Amino acid sequence: MPLDFDWYELAEYAALGLLAGGLQALIALGFVLVYKGTGVINFAMGEFMMLGAYFFYTANVMWGIPALAALILSLLAVALVSALIEKAILRPLSGQPVISILMVTLGLASALGGGINAIWGGGHTYEMPALLPRTPLYLGDVFIPGQMIWSFLLAAAVILVFSLYFRYTATGVSMRAAASDPTTAYVLGVDVRATQRLTWMFAGVVGAVAGIIVAAITNLSPALGGVALGVLSVIILGGLDSIVGAIVAGLIIGLLESLTAGYLGGKVRDIVPYVIVLVILLIRPYGLFGTREIERL
Repeated sequence: MPLDFDWYELAEYAALGLLAGGLQALIALGFVLVYKGTGVINFAMGEFMMLGAYFFYTANVMWGIPALAALILSLLAVALVSALIEKAILRPLSGQPVISILMVTLGLASALGGGINAIWGGGHTYEMPALLPRTPLYLGDVFIPGQMIWSFLLAAAVILVFSLYFRYTATGVSMRAAASDPTTAYVLGVDVRATQRLTWMFAGVVGAVAGIIVAAITNLSPALGGVALGVLSVIILGGLDSIVGAIVAGLIIGLLESLTAGYLGGKVRDIVPYVIVLVILLIRPYGLFGTREIERL
């Protein structure tokens, strides 16, 4: 590197990338939960994010409900919507080919997006209240926005709570068992349908939290739903069924995006992560931490 290389700039790009990666890991967690529980990639995750953010905006700004109460109501509302979707739309498809359920999630994304646009107006952009502290952190010449720090801490807290829940609670263990081997879990007395419904509810809550955080940092508009699709590289790299993979891959992709945007430009930023993912998948087809499936002929 040249002698006049700006190491502070590199440190700033790296810090911002890792902080953004934490939020990407949170969004990826929503995808992983559904895939672990049902074997399907939920392409409606972006719409769950939008629902959470719009519910919060309605409760907090339009109805004047305090932020904490508005947050709780929003999460409960999204969880209820998720449960209704699982019962009315997805459960009747039980036993159908995975591609059928996958197409349903695509249709569900369109339906939810259309409903949100019809209710809140597709052409409007709303400014969310200042939920996250904006006081920046200075580490020498390195500038880190306060919103990025707090979004990372909130994302890390949510991921930690869910990780502990799945590992140490009876319901969490049942959900892991049902996701790993539904037939054996059913024989052992696990209510597989209930665990799948709870999986969708948890995924909806995770999406809602992520949506509220993203909207608080940027703004609230229908474009929010597209953020989830940008996380596909994270879940593919980390492994579709691995929470640890979502965390590690989120940090890696966040770092790559920040460095490429800083040094090569915004257009390259959207390409480089997928090139890296492609190279890694050629070596590890199931991702860094994904479960390797072996089919015997």
